[in-house]
Amino acid sequence: MTLLLLALAILALLFARVPVAFAIMGPSLVYFLVKDASTGLALKAVFDSVNSFPLLAVPLFIFVGVIANRVGIAERLFEFCLAGLSRVPGNLAYVNVGTSVGFAWMSGSALADAAGLGKVQVPAMVRHGYPFRFATGLTASSTLISPVMPPSIPAVIFAATATISTGALFAASVIPALLMALGLCIYIAIWVMRHPGFEGQPFDPARFGRATLKVIGPLGAPIIILGGIMGGYFTPTEAAGIAAVYMLLLGAVYRTLTLKVLWEAVRETVFLAGGIMIIIGAAGMLGQILARERVAGTLAEWMTDFTSNPIMFLILINVLLIVLGMLIDATAVILVTVPVLLPLAVSYGIDPVHFGVIMIVNLMIGLLTPPVGSVLYILSSITGRPVEEVFKGVVPFLIPMLAVLILITCFPGLVMFLPNLLGF
Repeated sequence: MTLLLLALAILALLFARVPVAFAIMGPSLVYFLVKDASTGLALKAVFDSVNSFPLLAVPLFIFVGVIANRVGIAERLFEFCLAGLSRVPGNLAYVNVGTSVGFAWMSGSALADAAGLGKVQVPAMVRHGYPFRFATGLTASSTLISPVMPPSIPAVIFAATATISTGALFAASVIPALLMALGLCIYIAIWVMRHPGFEGQPFDPARFGRATLKVIGPLGAPIIILGGIMGGYFTPTEAAGIAAVYMLLLGAVYRTLTLKVLWEAVRETVFLAGGIMIIIGAAGMLGQILARERVAGTLAEWMTDFTSNPIMFLILINVLLIVLGMLIDATAVILVTVPVLLPLAVSYGIDPVHFGVIMIVNLMIGLLTPPVGSVLYILSSITGRPVEEVFKGVVPFLIPMLAVLILITCFPGLVMFLPNLLGF
């Protein structure tokens, strides 16, 4: 009954639009007071949650994505994809996905992707006759590639919470991220066949050559990040720091980095990273409560009595996570549920890395669904259209996203191929 009241209080505060961290922290503090437990223990749980070296990578990777937006990397990637795919019917739609894939190697945040690329992609597509709903739905869906493709911020948080290798989780995320891009491209191909009139343009070798030269520098970022981590030259946290310096150097070379741009990038990074860290602290407090109430053991007994099939277990967990992802920020869900669900998954013989990728892909879909739907609100703000209209454009694109989730759930080899190949 105590846990039920705690859950209802948190949900009520979330529906009242109280920030996630405070919606969790308030009822959790009340629990400690009612149970006559030490509030010092609660504060220690908050401190211990954020006092983690791997989590230092989070603000650094956020800064990499933010500064890449500010110094014009998104526009360079967009121009490169547009020049290379000019002859393809419906080319702007494919360019949308291609740009998101390229930007995803540098930014682990869907919000940074939506804020940066949305300003370029949606207006360009609408100007060329694409329906607004199709343009925003595709843009919103393609932003999900960023938090799945390494360097993924949710992957860093999951790895730190589950105490598994961040490099292994990064490697495991590559194929699912590419499958997401492929699923969107298949949907685009079907849509273009049903909506003629979006023919391509003649290929211009000179334009493509100029665009290629402009992206050579930005494409060095994923080589530094992934090459360094996978090669064992430095940790993900060190890779994030080196990538941040590299982005600053690119901005200086391109003469787009000014003191004003740097200040705005730092301010945005502090705002985003600070919000994540407060959520991590609040989730640590709630995790302490779940441990005291032995939730993990109770859930394990119930689940093993219900089914012994690993696939059925994952299907049930997927349904649970989709619902939670619609209501609660993904970071909070990862921090609260991983200590409970991961041991249970391992008892079913599921690899923690495989489980992590499933959880990340699942929860990122929640960024496209109200009432949380952070990506929806960003695109609504950028375009000046109501959130409801943006969501209507997103609905058809949920089909390929859910199809990828089903594939990686049922076929673990798709996820574990690269980590096994690289020896993780």
